[in-house]
Amino acid sequence: MNHAMSPALSFGVFDHLDHAGGNLRQQYNDRLEIASACDEAGFRSYHVAEHHGTPHGLAASPNLFLSAVAQRTSRLRVGPLVMLLNLYHPLRAFEEICMLDQLSGGRLDLGIGRGGVPLELSFFGVAIAEAQDRYNEAVEIVIKAMKADALTYSGRHFSIPDVPITLSPIQKPHPPLWYGTTKPETARWAAQNSINIACVGTSSAIRSITDEYRAHWIARPTQKMPLLGMVRIVVIAESDVEANALAAPAYAQWFETFTFLSRTRNLPLPPNLPKSFEEAQEEGFCLVGSPSTVREALEEQAVEAGATYLMCQLAFGNLPLAASLQTIAALRSTIIPDFLRHPSDAQGEGH
Repeated sequence: MNHAMSPALSFGVFDHLDHAGGNLRQQYNDRLEIASACDEAGFRSYHVAEHHGTPHGLAASPNLFLSAVAQRTSRLRVGPLVMLLNLYHPLRAFEEICMLDQLSGGRLDLGIGRGGVPLELSFFGVAIAEAQDRYNEAVEIVIKAMKADALTYSGRHFSIPDVPITLSPIQKPHPPLWYGTTKPETARWAAQNSINIACVGTSSAIRSITDEYRAHWIARPTQKMPLLGMVRIVVIAESDVEANALAAPAYAQWFETFTFLSRTRNLPLPPNLPKSFEEAQEEGFCLVGSPSTVREALEEQAVEAGATYLMCQLAFGNLPLAASLQTIAALRSTIIPDFLRHPSDAQGEGH
């Protein structure tokens, strides 16, 4: 294979911060160590999911965790993916966003969403029937507040009477926006609004999304195309056998926490979720093996998916910290340089 022809790709981290089964304080510390290693290795961003009432998401307040990440790093961008706006008063959400952008020195990548798990929203008394409506109002308020000295808003869900706006983000008019998408229709909306996207699924399913995005994105003279991200579990070791031996039990533990609410509340399992490590490998969700095995699979998938950004799940299940750090070191020395030939080609909105 001619690595000089590798597609331009930038690298980031996606983390559910799912429970590894041990001491929680230690797990947070391990993640901060991973973030620091990613900062040194030239990764672009560290994205964290928000979940509630499940061991699959221990960053229930992603901005709180990311403010710690920001203090341990100097270049790595940080971002919730996504901040569940339905669970915040939008004024409070706006204030947290501004604080995190300031604390990180303008390194915030802002992922926002309404929340895709009805049960988690119901824990907070938010009915799924009103979730979209409520979310639409919240987004409008947050974006409006970024550009105002005082905020007045009257809607069905929120009423804000002439509140002074005393905080602002460093990045103007607001930090780059991110959205998780699983279908082409959402990609169309994201493209029309110049929003970066994160996709999960097979390479061919992601390709239908990235094609739709490219078809609807209108180039502007001052702006590069936002990032088209795909999420993949990545484990690299000296040999394929060693990498598989590390990844398989960790995937089983990750799957266990992912399905916790489904199993304990008799709900259907999340759709399109590979039920075993072997199935996940077959579908391309896991990039696991020696550096050359992973590089080859990644090259193939990046082209097939039309992605410009790899969002690596480097820590998942009970994978040991040493294995995550080994993967980062391998990516840094043997893989990232092949793909990041033209850093300017692989940047997102406003960068």
